[in-house]
Amino acid sequence: MLRLGISGVAGKMGRALVQAIFETKDLRLGVALESASSPVIGMDAGEFAGVGKLDVKVGELKNGDLCQTDIIIDFSIPEATLALAELCKSQDKGMVIGTTGFEKDQLRYLEECSANIPIFMSPNMSVGVNVLFKLVRMASEAFGEEVDCEIVEAHHSQKIDAPSGTAVRIGEILADTRSVDIKNVGTYGREGLVGKRTQQEIGFSSIRGGDIVGDHTVFFIGEGERVEITHRAQSRVNFAQGAIRAARFLSDKKNGLYDMEQLLELS
Repeated sequence: MLRLGISGVAGKMGRALVQAIFETKDLRLGVALESASSPVIGMDAGEFAGVGKLDVKVGELKNGDLCQTDIIIDFSIPEATLALAELCKSQDKGMVIGTTGFEKDQLRYLEECSANIPIFMSPNMSVGVNVLFKLVRMASEAFGEEVDCEIVEAHHSQKIDAPSGTAVRIGEILADTRSVDIKNVGTYGREGLVGKRTQQEIGFSSIRGGDIVGDHTVFFIGEGERVEITHRAQSRVNFAQGAIRAARFLSDKKNGLYDMEQLLELS
């Protein structure tokens, strides 16, 4: 029986994870954590997630006791993820991180933490999105700089970062295949007299509205033709299942930093 913990359990992904763990016979929810200000502190994690009583009360992240879990899954915000990493280091527990929006210094800190504990991190836990990453790399290598590349992503109105972590990763893949730095070629939205598009430019457009789970389209636009690669998430189930698959993968791993390319053997 693999015991999983969830940090950020009150969020949409947190609830989806509680449901997925409840529905999987060889998994058990051991720990549920939230920030101290969350209204669900002290509540039963199963009851507010809609699966019935699980006898796992939501605890405060800063005082989290991880003894009842083997791996903890985190979909929250960068600051909470960093606090959780410190907690996991002190209690020798592995982490699966689905949080996005990290700054470079925060990513460096997590990489440093992986010297002490196993960490699995991906900007998108969907198997389909990670297949999209692979297809984008293949297409970009085939087209080279003969096409213009644009990324369009759409998410629900409550998402706080833009562009999405998935879109950022797509941009990094495109830049890598062109041997350029995304910092130098990324264009984030356009307004006014911005001038002609440069050949190396990689454009990002973000849409926010309603309850869109997550759509990503990559355009390879040439003279007389274009190729579009699209992934649309219709629910959060695929992200939850991907995170659980990552936790299984991590359960017997040594300290280090792991990702979906390794899990899916796409590299």
